[in-house]
Amino acid sequence: MKHYTKLTRPYLIWSIIIVLVPLLLIVLYSFTTGGNELVNIQFTLDNFKKIGEPIYLDVMKKSFSLGLISVLICLVLGYILAYFITRFNDSTQDLLILLVTIPMWINTLLRTYAWISLLSDNGLINRFLGLFGCTPQNFMYTDFAVLIGLISDILPFMVIPIHTSIRKIDPSLIEASHDLGANGFQTFVNVILKMSIPGVINGIMMTFLLSISTFVIPKLLGGGQYMLIGNLIENQFISVGNWNFGSATSIILTLIILIGLSIMKRFDKEEKEELDAK
Repeated sequence: MKHYTKLTRPYLIWSIIIVLVPLLLIVLYSFTTGGNELVNIQFTLDNFKKIGEPIYLDVMKKSFSLGLISVLICLVLGYILAYFITRFNDSTQDLLILLVTIPMWINTLLRTYAWISLLSDNGLINRFLGLFGCTPQNFMYTDFAVLIGLISDILPFMVIPIHTSIRKIDPSLIEASHDLGANGFQTFVNVILKMSIPGVINGIMMTFLLSISTFVIPKLLGGGQYMLIGNLIENQFISVGNWNFGSATSIILTLIILIGLSIMKRFDKEEKEELDAK
């Protein structure tokens, strides 16, 4: 036991330095005024009240609207893809899931620049359209460009949990449904879709939280015209220098993420209890 404690001690110290201390500083900044030097600070709730101003409420609304749209598209595409993958044998499924996850290994910045080369006025897509006599389309710095970037970035996080849920379904349940006279559509709705709901919920929460917290994609593909929650936090810390308000916004985003994680944990627990009951 003592040997185990000695092994974990460096990890605990390192975690405190790089995780706990910065988190405590963010909490302190969010409830104080006086700038980022922590001199002559005063405790206040004004940083949180400031988020209620119309300009920042618009940022929240824009973040949630783009997040919901991207999640809805990812849900449709992700479920179809996950269901299609489960139709293959286990070894092929593992290979297809690997192909889905490969883009996650590439840095988000590089993937975003790749979309810029595709969507720009002189990009590959406009050059391809030009072969058919089409006029160049303005894709960049639009909702379309931001949504395309978000969807390509978060789609694997929708596919993987849905695929995991569908893969866990006992094939005998599907056979029993057919034996009882249900057609393919009824079997899908009453068995496959119903039993994959935990994976769907997890996918929705993961993709939604990622979409509202990102700042690289809206900044590059939106041309600086899009101010989402992630961009607002980055702007307050780097450009404006208002660490207090930036910290308060970070705390709110953290609370949203924690609520999402608690929902995911709840459904994971229910799914595990259902599997244990079987």
